[in-house]
Amino acid sequence: MNMEERIARINALYHLSQERALTEEEKKEQARLRQEYVAAIRGNLRAQLDNIDIVEKDGSITNLGEKFGNAGRKQT
Repeated sequence: MNMEERIARINALYHLSQERALTEEEKKEQARLRQEYVAAIRGNLRAQLDNIDIVEKDGSITNLGEKFGNAGRKQT
């Protein structure tokens, strides 16, 4: 399931929840899809931040991904 399909399903479950109570299975699916969505957003943001280069006063270039990218991440 790609991101657009996930978002559409999250929205469909939301609208369904406005009409009636979701079943336990639907609630679990909604929670799982939301977690996947948030994880994807965080991953995209991290990738963008890792690709930022800072030009220092001395003219050198510091890549934030190389400097901070692995800080606080779990090694797999």
